[in-house]
Amino acid sequence: MVQIFYMIKWIGAILGYTYLRFGGAILGYFIGSAVERLIKTSSRKSYATGSFRSMGSSQFELNLLALAALVIKADGKVEEKELRFVRNYFISNYGADYASTIFSRFNSEIKKETQNLVEIAHLFVNRVPYNTRLQIIHFLFGIANADGSISLSEIKKIDQIAASLGIRHSNFESIKAMFVQQADNAYKILEIDSSATNAEIKKAYRTMAKKYHPDKLSSAEPAMQKGAKEKFQQIQAAYEKIQNDRGL
Repeated sequence: MVQIFYMIKWIGAILGYTYLRFGGAILGYFIGSAVERLIKTSSRKSYATGSFRSMGSSQFELNLLALAALVIKADGKVEEKELRFVRNYFISNYGADYASTIFSRFNSEIKKETQNLVEIAHLFVNRVPYNTRLQIIHFLFGIANADGSISLSEIKKIDQIAASLGIRHSNFESIKAMFVQQADNAYKILEIDSSATNAEIKKAYRTMAKKYHPDKLSSAEPAMQKGAKEKFQQIQAAYEKIQNDRGL
């Protein structure tokens, strides 16, 4: 099908020649070339939207569950609270019927001794925009935190997944700071040091707010949109805390 698209200019030339001879051939060639350019542009825009359905029906959700299974099993045990978090997450974002269909595959993922992280990550990196991959890391930290604490083994596993997804270290640390409590969390969330000037803090906040605003998320997937809103709220909260601490 793709090859046919890129033969349009020649098809146009042949049709033009058939009806209008040489002048028609030239006209048909240029019209066909214009149509090809429109198709190429449309294809690029379609990819840029990061539609998960480009992976195939339900494939995004199934691969997301595979990553969830990696995190749940990271500490050597399967916690019911973490399973419930994933189940409720899918129900609240996709509806009970659709979530039930997808989640029926989750038990098999949990029972697998290993998941192919390289293969799964390859699919996400090639077919999902960077800002959506950030939301995936946010989702995985939410799973790890479902039982009230995040173990070192879970952090290491999410770090490994983040690296496989091509997530920058500063972005990973920012999301981690939203879940793992430390003294300088607010600064880490904004991806700056506690020694930053007031001007640098304001600039960092504007950059992060623009970067993580839900409207910037390419995907229309409800689960990813919800994660984007939560993260944007935490960025705002971090900035407000620093303002209060500094009396700005």
